[in-house]
Amino acid sequence: MTVHQSTTPFGRRPLSLAMVAARAVSEAGPKDAMAEKWKVLDNLREAKAALGISDRALSVLNALLTFHQDTTLQLGSDLIVFPSNRALILRANGMSPSTLRRHLAALVQSGLVIRRDSPNGKRYARKGEGGSIEQAFGFDLSPLVARAAEFQSLAETARAERKARYLLREEITVLRRDISKTIVLALEEDLAGPWDDLLERFDALNETPPRNAEAGLLETIAFDLRALWADVDKTLKTQLKTENMNANESQNGRHYHNSKPNPFLDSEQGHRRRLEETSALEPEAKKPPIRAFSLSLVMQACPDIAMYTKGGQGISTWRELVTAAGVARGALGISPSAWEDACAVMGDEDAAIVIAAILQRSEMIVSAGGYLRNLTERAREGKFSVGPMVMALLRVAAGGGRKSA
Repeated sequence: MTVHQSTTPFGRRPLSLAMVAARAVSEAGPKDAMAEKWKVLDNLREAKAALGISDRALSVLNALLTFHQDTTLQLGSDLIVFPSNRALILRANGMSPSTLRRHLAALVQSGLVIRRDSPNGKRYARKGEGGSIEQAFGFDLSPLVARAAEFQSLAETARAERKARYLLREEITVLRRDISKTIVLALEEDLAGPWDDLLERFDALNETPPRNAEAGLLETIAFDLRALWADVDKTLKTQLKTENMNANESQNGRHYHNSKPNPFLDSEQGHRRRLEETSALEPEAKKPPIRAFSLSLVMQACPDIAMYTKGGQGISTWRELVTAAGVARGALGISPSAWEDACAVMGDEDAAIVIAAILQRSEMIVSAGGYLRNLTERAREGKFSVGPMVMALLRVAAGGGRKSA
């Protein structure tokens, strides 16, 4: 099928509004305006959606820029390049002639370059005395310099929007993980509360947004998840406080009641046998290790670990918790080999939680290193998980003070 392109009465290619504007901007720009061509191209790659330019068109522009020897472009200087289509095809990674012509037309129509046609439509340069170029016919790169500030502004906006979408996606992922693990923990611990209703709300919000979702859609999803997380967190804290109060009333001085052993009431040397006997009677202790709670809950249970971050700035990611635990284990007198073994058996994050918990109750543990090795062996046999440990510390925190020995 043949496509007929409309022409002017004189047979020249028609001018679009963008082409006319490009010429006007180039002619009106200050003659000393300068721009680094590769920085301009980088900005165009960022702003391509706003400008309606494809990646393939930008690859052609990249090829055009390679025919200008200088890295810096300046208005008023010779900014016309005149490569043949064959030369452009070679530098555009073997693009077909028809595709090349289409993308060259797109660059011109969008006003990124100006076509300076010769009388016969060919691209060439007329040289004068001494070999200097007197007149050239081809593609004028002036708009790239004249509009450099515009392209930079569009690129900054695009980067900000992309960052906002990334942060929203990251927040959605973290919220979903924290909500799901907290609900799982509450159900496994048989905590009272509307956990089934909360789980139903979570299932309704658990659909992954499209990869190209706009910031507005992501913000809506994040807003709903924030509200759900607030309800989940509030319910958990309420139930922990209620359980702690009930335990105070019924235990005659015991701070809480729990069918599982409290790892902090047994030292390595004094209570090892009782710890093993109790764990042997508990089928739940034989479950494979599981971390079904959020980082925020860990920090509520073990706030002291935050002192071991750089500058004491606090902990906001699991990686920061692992790094802080690596520092704290030295202060606790735990050997590198014991720490590495714990990481290998439990995983870095669960091992870090154990270190944070040991630090939180360090005054009740005779040998932190021996205690960690004991827990590592129990985890290796499937007889230990960090869930009960965190729950015990959360109950202590909910009671408003440290548990007495």
